[in-house]
Amino acid sequence: MIIVIRAGYGVKCNRLCAAEENTCYGRSKDFFMVKIAYCDDDLSALRETAALLDKYRAKNSREIAYTAFHSSLELLAGIERGMRFDILFLDVIMPGEDGISAAKEIRQYDKVVKIIFLTSSSEFAVQSYTVDAYFYQIKPIWEEGFFRLMDSVISECEKEEQCSLILRCKSGITRIDLDRLEYCEVTGRTLLFHMENGTVLESVGSLDELCGKLIAYENFLRPHRSFLINMEYIQSISYKAIMMDSLVQIPIPHGKCSEIKNTYLSYAFDKKQVFIS
Repeated sequence: MIIVIRAGYGVKCNRLCAAEENTCYGRSKDFFMVKIAYCDDDLSALRETAALLDKYRAKNSREIAYTAFHSSLELLAGIERGMRFDILFLDVIMPGEDGISAAKEIRQYDKVVKIIFLTSSSEFAVQSYTVDAYFYQIKPIWEEGFFRLMDSVISECEKEEQCSLILRCKSGITRIDLDRLEYCEVTGRTLLFHMENGTVLESVGSLDELCGKLIAYENFLRPHRSFLINMEYIQSISYKAIMMDSLVQIPIPHGKCSEIKNTYLSYAFDKKQVFIS
């Protein structure tokens, strides 16, 4: 299976799912659960982090679930089994595999999780950004600073969640912004997501299901049974095809040209775009 419901999001929230085992994305942040993991070889540090999370959860009335790991190997085993989190607090200096090395392995499975390093050493601060770390926090950790960090990272998760898609593809779990999706095509059970920068992401799923769940997003149009397009990237429409900004031509079925043009003109009018007749 390619596309998964992201851990944390989708719990008690209005989440749109293209298929139960496939593509999922959210558009409501009114009520959702954040899933957090934290890993440290120091048991006292684990207890301190748990206490801070409990205080933050109570103070902000947040739905937060968290899981503690006593070693990077234990964390990696969970990730390899399919455990997924929104936020990961990770110590750097640990016996066995250090936090930086563990984060590199985690990125092979999950490119989405926000990694925050909590450590007593600044030695690895530069290396932390090679794994796209969200933050590098020097211990000791004070409540006020921790709460500000939590506010920031959760706000970032919410913002990204509003108009995004989480895919499980060959390169691992990847988030794509829907406003950067130019078009999607289906071949059998394979969905090909063509991004504005030319990147193509491959996943498994049903275009029917995806279209049904994207109905709330007025910029998406299905002009052909094999294609879903983002009307923001339409360059021109002829009676045979839709020319996208990438110069790809999306075929128009016989007799559908007028309907497609009217749909696009209505969308463009609502966006207050300039027309010259």
